[in-house]
Amino acid sequence: MNDNSIRIFISGDFAPRYRVNESIEKGEYAQLYGDILPVIQDADYAITNLEAPLIENGTPIAKTGPNIKAPIKSIEALKFAGFDMVTLANNHIMDYATEGLFSTIDICEKNNIAHIGAGKNLKDASKVKYVTIKGKIIAFINVAENEWSTTNGSHPGANPVNEISIYYQIQEAKQNSDYIILIIHGGHETYELPSLRMKKMYRWFVDLGVDAVVGHHTHCFSGDEIYKGKPIIYSLGNFIFDHQSNCNSSWNEGVVVTLTIAENDIDYKLHPFYQCNENVGITLFSEIKVNEFEVSRKEKTMAIQSDDNLEKEFLSFVQKRSKLYMTYLEPIKNKYLLFLINRGVLPRFVKGAYKHLLLNIIRTEAHRDIILKLLTK
Repeated sequence: MNDNSIRIFISGDFAPRYRVNESIEKGEYAQLYGDILPVIQDADYAITNLEAPLIENGTPIAKTGPNIKAPIKSIEALKFAGFDMVTLANNHIMDYATEGLFSTIDICEKNNIAHIGAGKNLKDASKVKYVTIKGKIIAFINVAENEWSTTNGSHPGANPVNEISIYYQIQEAKQNSDYIILIIHGGHETYELPSLRMKKMYRWFVDLGVDAVVGHHTHCFSGDEIYKGKPIIYSLGNFIFDHQSNCNSSWNEGVVVTLTIAENDIDYKLHPFYQCNENVGITLFSEIKVNEFEVSRKEKTMAIQSDDNLEKEFLSFVQKRSKLYMTYLEPIKNKYLLFLINRGVLPRFVKGAYKHLLLNIIRTEAHRDIILKLLTK
């Protein structure tokens, strides 16, 4: 390999929980990373998504979904592997409010691990990170879909997906770097493809000048492609994220990516693996399993190329989730009544004029602006 080539390692969600915390407490770091440790250490620069704030106690915020945090000693596990930077633009970094975010930033800085994607306000969170590697300036941009952690003003939080803001971040990066890598936290959990909206947006990032787009959040590998000579990985899946009820499922199968920059070109290699199945740690796929992965990967890439097929697959996914999301929209929250509604014994309330009203206030930008302000007061 060309000695002047630059290898950048990027992983998905690092969320130390349950058995992983036990390994960290015992200092069993080599076991934690398993087969992937040499891949991390072979890179010139290594990045992981820190999916939980580093804080021992603290008060969780009010939100939907779980509030997660990681012990402060997790920083030792990151240092052991040789991680140079963590991405913080994700939907859990504010789970323990400002205290959790500021604790995480402080711990990273004290341990010489760079961070990107969150800060004391929007201006701070949206800063482009510039890193010089072998004489080349690499610009990193990190954003997250607007769930519970993003900031849109003066309060602390993560850098939000906002097309106008991202446009200007990319323009700034183009003027001050040789290459741009955009890392985005978003997509549909457990869905193994991007939506058509995501495909258009991620390709648009490349149209603006980004050299590689890497996604995570979905807890599964969601496909990849080369667009105009640039790699787009729609979601890497989990990196280290223990969830014992999901053993031997797609939750425990992920990939990491090594981007290689050489002679004004950028290439990439995916490393598929198991994580936290029967035992804590990462095990690379066997040759047979790699062959199966590559067949599935090719099918995903082919599906991504066709807008019609991608939309068809997404509509099928939507149908599978329809009862869950319609339950969110029902004005009543009694679990017994919802049970009967979902089984067709009672009629839905989301219909007719009420359904049209919901559609209009969610779809129309002007109405959505007002609703968002009202609900966040």
